[in-house]
Amino acid sequence: MRRALALPGLLLLLLPGLVACGDNGGDQASGQVSVTGEAGSPPEVTYDGRLEPDSTETEVLHEGDGPALQEGDSAFLHLYIGNGYTGEQAYSTWDDERPSVVQVSDQTLPALRDAIAGQAIGSRVQVVATPEDAYGETGNPDIGIGDGDAVVFVIDLLSTVLDAPEGNEPDVPDGLPQVVEDEGTVTGLDFSDAAEPGKQLRVVSLLEGEGPAIEKGSWLAMRYLGVVHGKKKPFDENYTAEAITPFQIGEGGLIKAWDEGLVGVKQGSRVLLVVPPSQGYGKAGNEGAGIKGTDTIVFVVDVLGVA
Repeated sequence: MRRALALPGLLLLLLPGLVACGDNGGDQASGQVSVTGEAGSPPEVTYDGRLEPDSTETEVLHEGDGPALQEGDSAFLHLYIGNGYTGEQAYSTWDDERPSVVQVSDQTLPALRDAIAGQAIGSRVQVVATPEDAYGETGNPDIGIGDGDAVVFVIDLLSTVLDAPEGNEPDVPDGLPQVVEDEGTVTGLDFSDAAEPGKQLRVVSLLEGEGPAIEKGSWLAMRYLGVVHGKKKPFDENYTAEAITPFQIGEGGLIKAWDEGLVGVKQGSRVLLVVPPSQGYGKAGNEGAGIKGTDTIVFVVDVLGVA
């Protein structure tokens, strides 16, 4: 949870207007595009004239050695988008310094979905997409792409993102709130047998994952739910959100309980955070979320991806 925002917005892929589909084709236009730079770093993209591909063209510029993405899998990725008509950059996650989380599914822009399906983590993939396979008849004026513009994508696949937590079940202390689930989805916390909270932050593992550990500066993909201690209704959650918005840990943009308490937690884990006011919203509380300055808040957090 950000300090000033109770309900973070959704980041579906990047922007609205994702339509159409197409076939991977030959190299009619990809030869007009030059991409330099190491995978993982911002690409330098140059264009030799206006791009007018007859079909969408995909080329693996660097092949990674991680697991290959299959239908339904999600991953952290960095993404460059270029306008094939003007030869200008339209958008880049490197500029935002924030990777995206994208799923291989029918909900993802087809040109991107087809480009990453079957590709290994660590790969860099170039796509030259026809207008029909990119933003369709409407284009995407928000990033300067017209309705007849071909689109260039450069995609770096950074790491996998799990669908759900997975790991070992440790012994859990008594007196904690119990996680309430409905068909596998977290819906709330039950405080019926919970002890009165103390004044110190508690981070308790309910599942211990075996993936990479969160470090200061890591980007985290997670599902979470927060409740004021003793209350029934969550003040914030993203289990019902379509997509996951990545958060950066340890850089001061989140409450202290997340910035400090999640460091060291491994991918796949489910943790419970019992957060005193000093580690949450302080004496001011968060009026928009219904949190008083004296309230202890409790989060359940599923750590699904670390990049």
